[in-house]
Amino acid sequence: MKSLKKRRRIQILIAAAVALVLAVGLIGYGFRDGINLYRSPSQMTENPPEVGEVFRLGGLVEDGSLVRGASETVTFRVTDGGATIPVRFTGVLPDLFSEGQGMIGTGRMEGETFVASEILAKHDENYMPREVMDSLKEQGIYQEPNS
Repeated sequence: MKSLKKRRRIQILIAAAVALVLAVGLIGYGFRDGINLYRSPSQMTENPPEVGEVFRLGGLVEDGSLVRGASETVTFRVTDGGATIPVRFTGVLPDLFSEGQGMIGTGRMEGETFVASEILAKHDENYMPREVMDSLKEQGIYQEPNS
């Protein structure tokens, strides 16, 4: 009788371990395309991304770099004070997107140009994405907003 209880307990533990491994595997599979790492322009020059890697690029839109094409394609440069990366985006930019303001784009590198599939901009006068603020502080060019 005792060995039957012991065998049943071992079977339950094995089934639970298999279910746990399966659940972790499914969660990892679901997140494989959903996790986008953030990089500043300086980090990209030090450690370039892999070919085809989707990531987030953030910084300030460089003054005088915004060029609107004949279609919905827009090009500009993003800087953190230490490095500058050219960006190309096809689509409608957020209303608050402008030169000299913080932005974060999701996309991948094509040659030397970051091709963005999504652009996020600040939403009020005092907001800047935390990642952008941190990288600007590291470069020593961050300025507190005027309240």
